[in-house]
Amino acid sequence: QVQLVESGGGLVQPGGSLRLSCVASGPILSINSMGWYRQAPGKQRELVADISGAGSTNYATSVKGRFTISRDGARKAVYLQMNSLEPEDTAVYYCNSNLLNLYRQSRDYWGQGTQVTVSS
Repeated sequence: QVQLVESGGGLVQPGGSLRLSCVASGPILSINSMGWYRQAPGKQRELVADISGAGSTNYATSVKGRFTISRDGARKAVYLQMNSLEPEDTAVYYCNSNLLNLYRQSRDYWGQGTQVTVSS
C-alpha cells in the first residue's frame, strides 16, 4: 500500500532551524502534489505549505519568508526547510500527498506525523 514516511522533527531553540523530509512509497502511478500540514494541541490541522507537480508553491501566511518547501520527483520526496523557528511553530507536522495509485484513483494520503517543538 501507499505509505508516506516523515523524518526530521525534534526539539529546537527559538530562532533555530529544522529540515523535514517525507518519502512516498508503494504502488504509485504519479504524484499530483505534496505538502505539509501541522496540528498544535487544541487546534485544527492547518496547511503549512504545498507544492504541485509543476513546482508551484503555496505557503501559510505565518510561515512565508521562513519556511521553504521543495520536492524531488525522482525520489517521490518532499522537504520542508524551517528557519527562524518560533514557539508558535510547535506542532505535529504531517506530510500529505495527492497521488494516482495503482487503481488509477486520485487520493490523499497522510504520513504518521513528526513532532516539532520550539522551546528554550
